Amino acid sequence: MYHAAAVASKGVHIGLLLLGAACGSTVSSAPDDHDGGSAGAPSTPGSGGGGQGGNVTTPAATSCFDVAPSDAPSPPALKPFSAGACPQLAAGLNQIGADGDVREFLLAVPDDIGPDEQLPVVFLWHWLGGDATDFYERGDVQTAVEHYRFAAVIPEAKDDLQFKWPVEIIQSSARIEQEVRFFDDMLSCVAEQFHVNRSCVSSIGVSAGALWTPILAGRRGAYLSSIVSLSGGSGGFIQSWQGSEKKMPAMVLWGGPDDNCFGVMDFVETSQTLEAALTDDGHFVVECVHNCGHAPPPFAQPGAATDFAPMWDFVLAHPYWLAPGESPFVDGLPDQMPDWCAVGMGSAVPREGECFEDPGC
Repeated sequence: MYHAAAVASKGVHIGLLLLGAACGSTVSSAPDDHDGGSAGAPSTPGSGGGGQGGNVTTPAATSCFDVAPSDAPSPPALKPFSAGACPQLAAGLNQIGADGDVREFLLAVPDDIGPDEQLPVVFLWHWLGGDATDFYERGDVQTAVEHYRFAAVIPEAKDDLQFKWPVEIIQSSARIEQEVRFFDDMLSCVAEQFHVNRSCVSSIGVSAGALWTPILAGRRGAYLSSIVSLSGGSGGFIQSWQGSEKKMPAMVLWGGPDDNCFGVMDFVETSQTLEAALTDDGHFVVECVHNCGHAPPPFAQPGAATDFAPMWDFVLAHPYWLAPGESPFVDGLPDQMPDWCAVGMGSAVPREGECFEDPGC
C-alpha cells in the first residue's frame, strides 16, 4: 500500500480540493500482461441513487471482470519502454525515463493481489496546482483499488513549466508527444511487472488533467477502454478532439454555469464541445452536471465504498471489446449513478441542492 509519508520530503500539502484547486498557480512482480478478464474478481459493485433516461436495477451485464468473448478484439501490442529496460516498480512513488527526462508517478495496487488476478489499469491525471499525492489522498484511491481491484497510475506533472497539464498543448506538438511517450512508458512497465487486464485501461482527468485526457485519447485511443473528463473538455484555445482509432465510452462531467477558472477557461463550453465531438464520432457518452461550480463532484452515495464510486463503476463497466457505441448502460444508468447523470449529450438534469465544497480555482 502507498502512504503519503513516502513523499513527505517533497513538501506536499494535501489540503487542496480535488477540483477546487484545479486552477491554482503556478507487491510482488507478476507475469507479463494478458488480455481478457480477471479470474475471480468481483462484478462491478455500487449502490445508491439512480440515473436519468431509464434506470436499471441489475448490475452491468458486461464489465472488465467478465471473461472476454472468444472473438473479442484485443488492444495492440504495447510500445517498448523508451529507455531500454524498465526500472523495478513498486506500490508508491516511482521514477521512469532516462537522458535527463526522468518522470515520476504514483502506483497504487491492492495489498493482496491474487496469483491469477488480472488488474484493470486506471490512469489518473491531476489538476493544475495539484499533484499525484493530492489525487491519491483526495480521491481516496487506495480504498478504491482495494475494493474494486484495479491498479491506479497517477502521473506527476513535469515541473519545467508554470502550466502543467495540459502543458504546451496549445502550440507544442513536440511536448504532446513527450507526454504521450510518458504514458506509453508507464503502461509498458506496469504491464511488464504486474498481471494486468489490458482489456481495461482507462484514463480519468480532472480539470487540466481532463483537458489532457481527450488529447491522449486521440493519440492512444487504440489502448483505452474508456475515458472520464471531470471539468475538462476540448476546443477553444485547447486542442480540439482529433478522433480516435477506437470508439470508447466516455463520461463527461462539469459543474454547471459557474464551472470556470478566473473567467479564462469555461468548462461548460469545453465539456459540451467534447461531448458533441464524441457523439458525432460514434462514442457512447454519459453526461453529468452537478451544479457545484469548479469543485469536487458530489458523487457520494449512501453505502458506497468510496465517495467517487460512480466514477470507478463507469470505467470498470466498459471493457475494450465493446462494439462502437455499445455499453451496458445504453438503456439506462444503474442505480449507483447519480440522478444528475444521464445517457447522451444534453440529457442530464442538472443537480439541485446544497454543495458541500466551496467552488473556486
